[in-house]
Amino acid sequence: MSQKLTTAEMGRMNVDQYREAAKLPLVVVLDNVRSQHNVGAVFRTADAMRIERVVLCGICCCPPNAEIHKTALGAEESVEWQYYKDTLEAVQALKAEGYTVYAVEQAHDSITLEEAAERLPEKVAVVLGHEVFGVQQEIVDNCSQCIEIPQYGTKHSMNVSVTAGIVMYRLASSLRRATKA
Repeated sequence: MSQKLTTAEMGRMNVDQYREAAKLPLVVVLDNVRSQHNVGAVFRTADAMRIERVVLCGICCCPPNAEIHKTALGAEESVEWQYYKDTLEAVQALKAEGYTVYAVEQAHDSITLEEAAERLPEKVAVVLGHEVFGVQQEIVDNCSQCIEIPQYGTKHSMNVSVTAGIVMYRLASSLRRATKA
């Protein structure tokens, strides 16, 4: 029977070590995500994957915030983040920094997450949208392409923090292989 690892055995970094550690060139942009718990969950997964930063836009709540902290469990203190009132401004800034920006959205010409992961550019940003309305069409229009997670059940969407976790894990795995990080 397997014995669970203790926290000491896991050898986790502290916040200062994390801030100094190399990050993957992956940015997650939240376009008007209203749930503070979803925002917190994205921070926690971003920390686990050691991505570069989270960009909060529009109605997204920003740290410090007790509700974000409930799900982030302190990751909002380790992961770099920015806030933009306008998501389009954030997308344009990322493009100017050399990021290829993808919307995570169901669209006529979307590619699967697997297809995207197989041919990632050096620097990538993904935009995830509002829990009901998704990524704004104006933002979709300004992204390089849409990435879609194939779904086979009766529902046509997943919770935004679950989607973010799947996307971050898959893209981080590809980036880690490419950069040998």
